[in-house]
Amino acid sequence: MLQLTSFSELQKATTLFKAYFGMCKFKVVCMLVITAWVGMMLAPQSDKTLLAQLMSLFGIGLLSSSAAAVNHIVDREIDKKMARTRNRPLATDSVSVSSALIFATGLAISGYALLTIFANQLCALLTLAALFGYAVVYTLLLKRATPQNIVIGGLAGAMPPLLGWVSETGQLGAEPWLLVMIIFAWTPPHFWALAIARKRDYEKAEVPMLPVTHGNEFTKLCVLFYTIILTLVCLLPYLVGMSGWIYLLVSGMANVAFIYKATKLMRTNSLEYAMRVFYFSIWHLLIVFIALFVDKAFI
Repeated sequence: MLQLTSFSELQKATTLFKAYFGMCKFKVVCMLVITAWVGMMLAPQSDKTLLAQLMSLFGIGLLSSSAAAVNHIVDREIDKKMARTRNRPLATDSVSVSSALIFATGLAISGYALLTIFANQLCALLTLAALFGYAVVYTLLLKRATPQNIVIGGLAGAMPPLLGWVSETGQLGAEPWLLVMIIFAWTPPHFWALAIARKRDYEKAEVPMLPVTHGNEFTKLCVLFYTIILTLVCLLPYLVGMSGWIYLLVSGMANVAFIYKATKLMRTNSLEYAMRVFYFSIWHLLIVFIALFVDKAFI
């Protein structure tokens, strides 16, 4: 009987851990941390130790996870109406709102403390501002108010490269803003491809995403338009001498592929293909930022 009780308690603890871990949006946070790491590596060399750099990235990750948890709290009623999100912890009442708030607050305080200790105050404040921008300005206000929510609110999600740079230098510069611009231009085609595939969910939840308010055809045109803008923005690091020919070649091929997929998206009504464009966009961003790092490290 004791063994059965212990096994049952272990199952409950495992389920609860999975619920809290799920609130952190681990895959999304990993993407943000990778872009922050690239920003850190592209910054002028500093006397920061490897430990300090790792702790700074961990702090950025914790604050990003806190923003994700707040997103779960704010969007819990919307999440219940959407097939993609109805199994999230707060949508299924696996975690209470008060517990989620305590969890998000703990993550935020821990992340802020790490950045203050191992990075600098400016980095800590900017990361906290990015949390507020995503969790409050985008999730609570813009997402429910305008079909341009992704465009306007995308700045918060585009900040990690700047945060990585500032964690090393302690000051703002023009170069990291070019990296921010890449993610800022990438965000609309990335999310709108998903919004086309999940249009019925957004309609049911009464979220004014662009496909809901303006239709799929107009959204597809906007995806192509922003993909072209993204291609032009991706040229800037090379044009200002921030990167070399490896980055130019790799990012150029990735952007040509993205434009091709966006063009093909305009000619099809397949929701499955819209999801394929969404998944490709994730790899696109990873490839572009890895190319930036490789170019810097080996050239």
